[in-house]
Amino acid sequence: MVKYGTLALAVAALSVSNVDAFAGPRSAAASASASAASSSALRMSTETYPTTAEDILWTPSWKTGARDEAMGPIGKYCEDLHRVTRRKTRTVNCGPVKFGSDHPIVRQTMATTATADVDGTIEQVMRCADKGFDLVRITVQGRREANAAAKIREGLFKKGYDIPLCADMHFQPVVAQLVADAVEKIRINPGNFADGRKDFEEKVYESEADYVSEREYLVEAMLPLVEKCKKLDRCMRIGTNHGSLSSRVLSFYGDTPRGMVESALEFADICRSQDYHNFVFSMKASNPLVMVQSYRLLAAEMYRMDWDYPLHLGVTEAGEGEDGRMKSAVGIGTLLADGLGDTVRVSLTEDPEFEYEPCNRLAEIATDRLADRNPESAKRQAAVPAYTDTRDITTFSRRQGALPEKRESDTIDVSGVLNENGSVISAVTPDMLKEENVQYLYQELGCKTAVGMPFKDVATSDSIFLREVPSSDDAAARTALRRLAEVNMGIVVPAEELEKDPLPNAIALMELTDAIAKDGALPAGAVRLAVTIHGTESEDELKKIRDLDPALVLLRVSDDLSNLHASRRVFEILKAEDIATSVIHHFQTDTAESDELALQMGMKIGSLLSDGAGDGVLVEQIGDSAPFSVDFVRRTSFSLLQGCRMRNTKTEFVSCPSCGRTLFDLQETTAKIQESTGHLPGVTVAVMGCIVNGPGEMADADFGYVGTLPGKIDLYYGKEVVRKSIPEDEAVDGLVELIKEYGMWKDKEEESEEVEAVAA
Repeated sequence: MVKYGTLALAVAALSVSNVDAFAGPRSAAASASASAASSSALRMSTETYPTTAEDILWTPSWKTGARDEAMGPIGKYCEDLHRVTRRKTRTVNCGPVKFGSDHPIVRQTMATTATADVDGTIEQVMRCADKGFDLVRITVQGRREANAAAKIREGLFKKGYDIPLCADMHFQPVVAQLVADAVEKIRINPGNFADGRKDFEEKVYESEADYVSEREYLVEAMLPLVEKCKKLDRCMRIGTNHGSLSSRVLSFYGDTPRGMVESALEFADICRSQDYHNFVFSMKASNPLVMVQSYRLLAAEMYRMDWDYPLHLGVTEAGEGEDGRMKSAVGIGTLLADGLGDTVRVSLTEDPEFEYEPCNRLAEIATDRLADRNPESAKRQAAVPAYTDTRDITTFSRRQGALPEKRESDTIDVSGVLNENGSVISAVTPDMLKEENVQYLYQELGCKTAVGMPFKDVATSDSIFLREVPSSDDAAARTALRRLAEVNMGIVVPAEELEKDPLPNAIALMELTDAIAKDGALPAGAVRLAVTIHGTESEDELKKIRDLDPALVLLRVSDDLSNLHASRRVFEILKAEDIATSVIHHFQTDTAESDELALQMGMKIGSLLSDGAGDGVLVEQIGDSAPFSVDFVRRTSFSLLQGCRMRNTKTEFVSCPSCGRTLFDLQETTAKIQESTGHLPGVTVAVMGCIVNGPGEMADADFGYVGTLPGKIDLYYGKEVVRKSIPEDEAVDGLVELIKEYGMWKDKEEESEEVEAVAA
């Protein structure tokens, strides 16, 4: 039988009220009572601090149901589901910087220099501080780096920089104690801090007691560090990573968000047993959906245990460019939108200074959304009609929108105007369809061509959206539209435009209220109906979608409403009414910055797609200019779908952001690998600078490229090393051969001579 201690169960019973999932906050009196009971019990339990695993009052088991029995079912994960309110968290001190809900969101990064290069690291940290970062993490592999960290700290002080430093620790409990003398914060990874045996050997536990019996070595490794951090008032981050769970946790909980949470709670229990509370949590993953679920699950557990530790948000190994920013915005932005998160790091395969703009922008957008900080945001959130949020944060499921069904009277196959894994609709203009431009448009839409005829490819736009229809007198434009329709590309046009000048086989777009008034009657020549909704519609009006049976719904939320909450309401009503019509997020933007576009799409649309709410995206540029090409917007839209784990149209790269442990030029190598392997949809390649970010961090990858020694690379298939110590200048070719060996390679398709001639 597992030992939790009667005191732990008593505290748990006192500290949690009975709440349903997504229930509102407890009363102030109940919270105060629970907090007092918890604090009193904690003082009682730590007068003589435990020194063995047997003496620690561990959090009751989730797996056996003891936690539910003691604390009630898991409840809310954020302060308010209808009003953006920052989760109340304690203040955690990190030198001059403070984490917690009473303080601004902390912006941080990680140095890429070798920590042993004291002068180089000092210079890079200074550049990061000058850029605006509040904290910089440095890697500490051993005693040499621990000694260097002390010199770096001293050198920064001498130059007038008091920016806190965080030591990134893996495998080295003793070194962590040494470096705690020098830096303000220690990051430990529960997956490998106490367990240097980084293997993937499956362990068999006959019972919960067998599993918890191995906690003793965790306590032995952690206690000295906890005692030192408490004595020196150092901060700690308990940073769990999806890809580097210990073989012990993997065997008992699997490669799951639950395993991540339970791993972190064990280490937190050790800290709490010593009355040490100056720590934060993180739950990072390269998969934004796993990351979001893990943080929400941890937050929900902390709510029911009455814990208030801050959260450090990040998507690990996000990559570079728009893709890296997009993936980070999806994961981090989704959580910030619900008031979760006290510090942010955007992990990019770029120099750390370049992480500041997206990091800062995400924090700015999050702060702007807070109802208690921005009256306009509060007004938009309050304007959303009342609804009940029934999402289950303990699991993930995606709403599967229905594809249009073919009818006998159809002259085209309308089922191809959308894709079951997520659709991209491109906004185009009549000028693009002119005879001299149309071949370029086919390329911009991602079409392959043969003898001037377009054909759909793996990343071709599924449909196009035209605000205005070319005149029926423009034979070339009408021919181009006919050819697109013949290859199953939908042509979505406002119904009023089609009434002026009919277009055969177009999809007529109407406001939902207009479609209801017209009983869905289509203009001449239109093949299907599409409707636009704005979130202002009544529940009865939204129910009419079933009777109208449109091919798709465009969701473009009114500027007077909160996009997040109004969209959630729409999807709740559709779910309750079992309406399966595909819903495409219609996102309008006037930004001229590509990075800003990626961040906006990730935060505003990705925060919904990451909950499984939505079947695709239409990005429409508004304003006096359209700075982005159709091609760029299309590729960015597909990147969003891939980042939300919906539709793979290119190779997925899991690329670590580089640090002092990196054993090769990560940016240059990543570019070479992308050039050689970037055309393989459905294949995931991990590029890791060292073994710490090696097999564990590659949890989602099919193939891995990992630095092991200077100039030497190991290649992985899954988590298994299949090529060892390959010279670096041969390793990219070796990776290509490995992909071929496992039957996942295909040659790049050469563009047709005609397309090349047009491009020329």
